[in-house]
Amino acid sequence: MPDSKAELPPVIRRAEVVAFALVALLVICVVAVLYAAKAFFLPIVSAFVVGTMLSPAAGFLERRRIPRPVSAVLIVASVGAGVAFMVGLISSPLMEWSTRLPELGSQLKDKLHVFDRPLALWHELQAMVGMPDAGSNGAFALPKFDWVEPAVGFLSPTFTEFLLFIATLILFIASWRDLRRALVMTFGDHAARLRMLRILNEIEANLGGYLLTVTMINFGVGVATGITCAVTGMPNAAGLGALAATLNFFPIIGPVAMFVILAVVGVITASTIGIGLIAALLFVGITFVEGHFVTPTIIGRRLELNALAVFMALAFWTWLWGPMGGFLSSPLLIVALVLKGHLMPEDSPQLPAD
Repeated sequence: MPDSKAELPPVIRRAEVVAFALVALLVICVVAVLYAAKAFFLPIVSAFVVGTMLSPAAGFLERRRIPRPVSAVLIVASVGAGVAFMVGLISSPLMEWSTRLPELGSQLKDKLHVFDRPLALWHELQAMVGMPDAGSNGAFALPKFDWVEPAVGFLSPTFTEFLLFIATLILFIASWRDLRRALVMTFGDHAARLRMLRILNEIEANLGGYLLTVTMINFGVGVATGITCAVTGMPNAAGLGALAATLNFFPIIGPVAMFVILAVVGVITASTIGIGLIAALLFVGITFVEGHFVTPTIIGRRLELNALAVFMALAFWTWLWGPMGGFLSSPLLIVALVLKGHLMPEDSPQLPAD
């Protein structure tokens, strides 16, 4: 029988399928390399991103007649001092509480006895439907702390990775101007050079503005959380405020972790569970105002970040590189959006004629 569809073009051509398959294989290979060589690529990429964020500060000092290498050392030393100060505020109450884990665990268990009856009913329901019963007496059991050592090992980088990050960061900031010139001069066409220069300038401006804005917002969140903890009678209000400011650099994950910490500390130290949850509930209000009004109003004027894109980038980079990947997810998304805007520009819609 004659083929009636022979004259119609295929919906998807074979060349398009082959091109899509090759691009998919390339993406898989790149992700596999980034995952396998995390010890090398994570410090390098982190230094490049953080260095690009700090480059405007180096340019400001350079305009004040301070040499670029000296500016790089001063900036890295200042940022390191600020990070050390925050770590000191956080670590002092953490060390104090870590020595009292058995005592705090027993106090928390005593406070949570109010849930014994609902848990007993839940176990009875499990027995009725034939599900395996995890507990025999229906009492609330605290989780074990066997995860502490693996979590610390997962969060803390090795000395080699830290040294590689610091060295790359200083050298990147010191040589960023020459590196940018070399990248622009790589292209022979004038239009391509101009496009590359615009891309680099926009990435530097967006990342620098993002770091400054997010730092100020997170500082405000930390101050508000510290004041809330002090008013509600929480211990080590300054340390909890510093922890809230630090964790807020990690979208979604950080505020959730801080809410859990405030809830646990409040329940342990307060006389009742209701009073202990006041600080955690007020923190929810602080993060709600920050996430729905402050941050969109300030950052939304400079960047158009889709909430779904931010969440997917956070999930992907956290899975790939852990907590540091979560910190880099938004800056890397900004870089991707800038590249997309310049390399794949969208045609502006035309209004119909009158």
